[in-house]
Amino acid sequence: MNDDKLRIDKWLWAARFFKTRSLAADAVDAGKVMLGGVRIKPAKTIAAGDQLDIRLGQARFEVEVLALSGNRGSAPIAQKLYRESDESIARRAVIAAQLKLQPEFFVTRGRPTKRDRREIEKLKHGE
Repeated sequence: MNDDKLRIDKWLWAARFFKTRSLAADAVDAGKVMLGGVRIKPAKTIAAGDQLDIRLGQARFEVEVLALSGNRGSAPIAQKLYRESDESIARRAVIAAQLKLQPEFFVTRGRPTKRDRREIEKLKHGE
């Protein structure tokens, strides 16, 4: 589908920024997607050449719409629908590097075993 206009939530889903169209619509409603720096609604139509600012967690994408498609295809096809700015790519690379340097959170497997409890006691009492 290559018409001159398409709903933003449908395009975000087709461009694989969101897994479902309803998640895309919720993100637009929450103000995580801006069109030309202006907050929009999910039914807003976009056209080729529009500038979008998309926030996904800590990542922020600044993209230009190159083509419109209402059909969700493979990732290489979806990447042809937009062009991300060089500054946006660099900023996301810096964030990714910072996240790699952060220590991982300690994850438990449930209740501590007898051995785990002994190690905890050793840490508490300094044996």
